[in-house]
Amino acid sequence: MKRWNIEERPQAGQAELLARQVGVSAVTAALLIERGITTPERADAYLNPRLSRLHDPFLMRDMRKAVARIETALARGEKILIYGDYDVDGATAVALVYKTLRRIEGSAERLGFYIPDRYSEGYGISRQGLDYASSGGFSLVIALDCGIKAVERMDEARQRGIDFIICDHHVAGERLPDVAACLDPKRPDCQYPDKNLSGCGVGYKLMEALYISKGMDLNELTEHLDMLVISIASDIVPMTGENRIFAHWGLKRLNSRPSVGLKAIMDVAGVDAGHAGIGDIVFKIGPRINAAGRMGDGADAVRLLISTDPREAMEMSSHMDGSNDERKDLDREITREAMDMICSSDEMRDASSIVVYKPTWSKGVIGIVASRLTETFARPAVVLTRSQADPRLATGSARSVAGFDLYKGIESCADILEDFGGHTHAAGLTMRVENVPDFTRRFNRYVDENTPEPDPTPTIDVDLEIGLADINRGLIHELEKMSPFGPGNEKPVFVTRGVYDYSTSKVFGHARQHLKLDMIETDGRDVRTGIGFGLGDMYRLIEDRQFDICYTIDRNIYRGRPVVQLMIKDIHTRR
Repeated sequence: MKRWNIEERPQAGQAELLARQVGVSAVTAALLIERGITTPERADAYLNPRLSRLHDPFLMRDMRKAVARIETALARGEKILIYGDYDVDGATAVALVYKTLRRIEGSAERLGFYIPDRYSEGYGISRQGLDYASSGGFSLVIALDCGIKAVERMDEARQRGIDFIICDHHVAGERLPDVAACLDPKRPDCQYPDKNLSGCGVGYKLMEALYISKGMDLNELTEHLDMLVISIASDIVPMTGENRIFAHWGLKRLNSRPSVGLKAIMDVAGVDAGHAGIGDIVFKIGPRINAAGRMGDGADAVRLLISTDPREAMEMSSHMDGSNDERKDLDREITREAMDMICSSDEMRDASSIVVYKPTWSKGVIGIVASRLTETFARPAVVLTRSQADPRLATGSARSVAGFDLYKGIESCADILEDFGGHTHAAGLTMRVENVPDFTRRFNRYVDENTPEPDPTPTIDVDLEIGLADINRGLIHELEKMSPFGPGNEKPVFVTRGVYDYSTSKVFGHARQHLKLDMIETDGRDVRTGIGFGLGDMYRLIEDRQFDICYTIDRNIYRGRPVVQLMIKDIHTRR
């Protein structure tokens, strides 16, 4: 049983006034006010995301330089290489920019793309990548989802006569790379209003600016929003501002006219055509794209995403699906080994953070393993393995918990690191193998000193207390307008008190671990159905007794029909 932290309702009359002004229910108005949306104008902007509300791309520092350099390259017939990271964000960014320039050029004759090998090259701009650009005659490289800290590599590129346009969204170092243009809303001197774009989002803004400069129809560019929403959901960037607008329209595109490659992935993954949501991207589509770089050649993901041949796309997607199955097996094996390490060590069990290292672990899945360890132990986790490119180095991935700035924690150990980069919640790092013990001690000390004392009782933040009778067709429609949900725009959590089992509830699952609830209020007529995963033990406690439920509201498609279902997060019984 968890403690419910229920937000205070707005002042009397405030929600009712906003409800009348906006034309929504008092429940939805209260949710809007809780999110800081208190005026009709802001409510309209939130409930009706419009592409016309996107920021001018030329507000981004160096955007005019970037557009001018691309236009010069196109006019001169220069060869352009699109370079990106090997994860979902990088692959979608490369595919989006490649497809856009292919349309502008009318062919792909002077275009190429490059995804570094996760194992032999590692993250970012590699020397092998520069060799590829140089030997292929590429004089301009557009780097996506990487490059903001590649200062020395950019100096080398300039010496080779290769110009770079950096499109990144990671935190910059003390010195910016010396390049033709450096686009990153997080760079200290950039005044762009939205700092939370994905790497693919920065690439989209570059293409948007190019379209504007050339006087082209921006509606053509929106055809690629299906790839942009894949990056936003998979990279777990805040679902606010431009990201939410992109995600809203990207989902519409994904569910109506997805690209050939994404359609093939959806078919193989069993995603319901026309009803794909953020969860489908995070758990079904994204992992399959990621599997290409984790288990083989990351460029395969780009080849699939830019494909125009349905048969070819289905073959590539099926192969990628097999790679994803291999990834799952490897992920489970390494997670088990890491858990055994932690549980067999008193020191690791009691530490404020988790740092595990094994030289034989596959680099392709250690980010997933770090996420699983963070979820299991509720602590920041760093998972390291030996670098294949340089056996003297340990390289790894880190994941954080709410309330702890992972990037700052890793940055505190910068003097013993060879390289690092990332966000508040996720990062990558490289160090000499002999520095792993020192890093472990220092990182753990930093976490210990900069993390609030954990609450011994798990807490669920609740938005609003409502009755089951409040859950009607109108509210469901309004909740859908509040989507897509994600970080910064979480799905609303509700509490309803004093419900009864309708005598048809039951447990299910191979170990009877899940609970299907059929509930009714004392004076209610409508029976509401809820699913409580992992709450099977509560079944015997709710029979013939009033209880309170904490839940979110989902609308699923069952046999072609929409079904409203309460996803039960917790139950409090009454004596």
